[in-house]
Amino acid sequence: MIRPEDHSQAVGEWAELPITSTRRRHHRRWPWVVGAFLVLIAAVVAVMLLTPSRARPVSMQQAETQLGRGSTDPLGDSRPVPGVYRYTGSGTDSLSLPPLSQPEGPTMPGTVTLEGANCWDFRIDYSTHHWETWDYCLGQGGLRETGGRLWQLWSIGPINVTNMTSITCSPGTVAVPAHALPQERWAALCTGTSTAVKGRMVSAGPYQFVGTVTMSVGRSSVRAAHFLELRTDSGAQRGTERTGLWLSESNGLPLRVQQDIKVTTATPFGTSRYSQVGVFTLASLVPHH
Repeated sequence: MIRPEDHSQAVGEWAELPITSTRRRHHRRWPWVVGAFLVLIAAVVAVMLLTPSRARPVSMQQAETQLGRGSTDPLGDSRPVPGVYRYTGSGTDSLSLPPLSQPEGPTMPGTVTLEGANCWDFRIDYSTHHWETWDYCLGQGGLRETGGRLWQLWSIGPINVTNMTSITCSPGTVAVPAHALPQERWAALCTGTSTAVKGRMVSAGPYQFVGTVTMSVGRSSVRAAHFLELRTDSGAQRGTERTGLWLSESNGLPLRVQQDIKVTTATPFGTSRYSQVGVFTLASLVPHH
């Protein structure tokens, strides 16, 4: 026990001890701490680089930023009102080589943009990794499909692979005929080229009018022309496309689209099979924008 009179002596003894050894021990810990911190940062960076980018639903706000300007609503125009429409749906895109898949929906904004005096484009955002457009023009024979584009992104670890397909359809490719009888058919023919696939693809087959039905969109009832599109793909990509379309009789706006697409593509590593199965339905007749 240290008596009160000995306290100063004890303090003096502690004060006389060399402090270099304690300081050295304290400083020697820093390399280990810094090293552990650097390892943690490296691990986080590695996870970020090696984790693939995941497909997510596109919000209405995101779709509106892509709309741009120049889409007006002329008085008496028989085309859809331009803007972003709310669609909902579900589906899956998948590849066999490499084995990948990504979801569609559940929200899928549909954007209408007017082009010139008689044409308009419809774009559906299946996800942040996949969108598609259809180009339409009005004529004496009704509404015809003139082409479109399709963009996809596939994430393979740290690598993002994109593909843009541009499609052009022959003048006789009908979308909504001015006059049609149930079970009447037309020949459809479109060709396409892709940035990630060499050569040209040809998509051809019958386009059949099934009949007219009444559909509910929100609280409204809409007359819809129901079509069945069957196409065989040849050339750079081979396969089949089966699409059911319900289009507004008044302006051609898609009310419901159901797709079943299966195509194969030759790659340096073998044949890759692509599959797209899904459906999307209009939720409101009033555009969000």
